[in-house]
Amino acid sequence: MKKAAKNMFKKAGAVLLTAALVMGSLTGCAGSGNKANDTSASTAETGNKNADNSGNGKVTEITMWGSWSGDQVGQLENQLKTYNESQNKYHVTYSVQDGMEQKLLTAIVSNQAPDVVLWDRFNTSVYAPKGAFTQLDDMVAKDSVDLTKFYAPAVDELTFDSKLYGIPLTVDTRVIFYNKTMFKEAGVDPASITDWESLRQAAIKLTKRDGDKLVQAGFSLKDVGLFNNWIGQAGGKMIDDSATPAKTAFNSQAGLDVLKYWDQLLNDDKVYELGFEDAFGGDGFKAGKVAITFNGPWTLQSYKDAGIDFGVIGQPVGPTGAKSAMMGGFGLIIPNKAVNVDGAWDFIKWWTTQPANGVEFAKISGNLPANKDAAADPYFMNDEILKVFSDTMQYAGIRSKVPGYSDVEGLALIPQLQKYVAGEISAEDALKNAQAQGDGVLADAANK
Repeated sequence: MKKAAKNMFKKAGAVLLTAALVMGSLTGCAGSGNKANDTSASTAETGNKNADNSGNGKVTEITMWGSWSGDQVGQLENQLKTYNESQNKYHVTYSVQDGMEQKLLTAIVSNQAPDVVLWDRFNTSVYAPKGAFTQLDDMVAKDSVDLTKFYAPAVDELTFDSKLYGIPLTVDTRVIFYNKTMFKEAGVDPASITDWESLRQAAIKLTKRDGDKLVQAGFSLKDVGLFNNWIGQAGGKMIDDSATPAKTAFNSQAGLDVLKYWDQLLNDDKVYELGFEDAFGGDGFKAGKVAITFNGPWTLQSYKDAGIDFGVIGQPVGPTGAKSAMMGGFGLIIPNKAVNVDGAWDFIKWWTTQPANGVEFAKISGNLPANKDAAADPYFMNDEILKVFSDTMQYAGIRSKVPGYSDVEGLALIPQLQKYVAGEISAEDALKNAQAQGDGVLADAANK
């Protein structure tokens, strides 16, 4: 789960979608091989269009798209190699796509869609209404795929209008990372950090200054985008989706409690300074200059490579005793107008429904499986770090699926929070301004 701001969608995507609807090209209309991509067609109906089932040994090429790049490409290729060698009908190849969502829309319009996509689940509610995906409900029913084997919020995030558009692959969340060396020097017991106040007291003890200069931050407060996690711990919520149209809910006592807590840490306790981590590539914990930070499993290998002796702790509870964490992660989807639907579905089932394959990918990549049986494997339960992440998944939830939510965070709320922590506006004004703009965003989205 990355910052909410990364989920802001460019206008170009909307233009492409509009054009696609006008052209009728996202509806699985007739054309060469398109019968296989009619979302109402069953797997049995599409079988003869997708793979060579004649037994002549011909291998069908399956194209997989995703945004994962760098070292992650090698991790994916290792996993694909295992699948490719496990059977002789399909061969999956991975292709990195920058700006993947927009490229996918273009590919669908031009009848060049890939067969399977590594998909950021949070984007599902934006693209599913436009007909960009193949519905998987019939395939799930035909092959008796047990969706209860996956974390329910992850399944929910791939569901829109009661229709399923993907199978969860990975999950992630943020927990507390702490520097063991710094804790030992300061005499702080990590087990003592259970709530906001004990986190605050630890941060105070772990902060070091040389005169007025901060040389070691007790706790990183660089990411105001984590407000959605903090407000849950304060007993509040981001959106009231019971209203029609939905409205923001963060301008509340819980929202004020979060901002007052931040103010206490920044301006009274002085455990952090804005911009402190800029000199360290944006990650002061990795540089050994921050004692406590919130981060996710995607940083584990990086911190190990940096030689940081670290541990992790689950989320603290807020002043009302509420426990909250935000779940992110990826799933596997089949785009509308994909040619090799049967091959894509076979690959998706292999990776997601067989726990051993999820465990093996975790060993390769550090990504946590969305399959609960895989997550219960001793590989996770016997590891003091991975177990904390797995335990946190038991109460983690997803961000709102209400249309326009990503813009509420990215365009309305986060800029106001940045002004607040910079001392430019009050907590009350920050939430009030964000509420006014955010409610407008939600109303506009509901009317589209």
